[in-house]
Amino acid sequence: MALTKTSFMRGMQCPKMLWLDKHKPSLKVIPPEIQARLDAGNEFGDLAMGIFGPYEEMTIYLPGTTVPDKKAMLTRTQDAMARGVEVICEAAFSNYNNYCAADILRKTETGYDIYEVKNAPEISEQFIKDAGFQYYIITRCKVRIGRVFIVIHGSDEESPFVPVDVTAQAKGYYKWVNDHIWELNRRQKEPEEIVIEPGEQCLKPYECWYYGYCHGGKQTEERGDD
Repeated sequence: MALTKTSFMRGMQCPKMLWLDKHKPSLKVIPPEIQARLDAGNEFGDLAMGIFGPYEEMTIYLPGTTVPDKKAMLTRTQDAMARGVEVICEAAFSNYNNYCAADILRKTETGYDIYEVKNAPEISEQFIKDAGFQYYIITRCKVRIGRVFIVIHGSDEESPFVPVDVTAQAKGYYKWVNDHIWELNRRQKEPEEIVIEPGEQCLKPYECWYYGYCHGGKQTEERGDD
């Protein structure tokens, strides 16, 4: 595969991060609190699959691993759509090897709606960009998308899942994705390590897992306020 939603967003934060993911992933350091947050997000996403009732999940792993078998998931997704499955979770799509798996794809009278699930109390622009990437890939696969939602965490356990309509904003990122996806594909394949000076991109919108490597072994807690 070329770029996924995650690798595209990481490349937009810093192309060097994207390059390191591909060529030197062993340098990655994920703080325990970040890993816990990621795990909690996965659990929240699993629970959200049932918000519209019965569903089919497309996730398939490579034998003996927890690595998604993307090719098998693409085939399973096409079969589910051909059968008219109403709610498809982790629906997989690929365009020129760029890939996404929509958390929830819900059939409508005219096509499908996308639901991107985030274990957070409010919407961020980064979430909308995530949804915009999925809209870009799926529509380029000739699938008609009506509305785009982000499902966030409700204020209490009585209403844990709150879909928020971000259709206009997410669709508005189509050109932005198209303007950058091909260049990022090229940059991640460069034979020599990309040279970028440390800066604001090391921490925004997310703390980079290669912070110590790019800052000469210093951990984020040593950086002070500068």
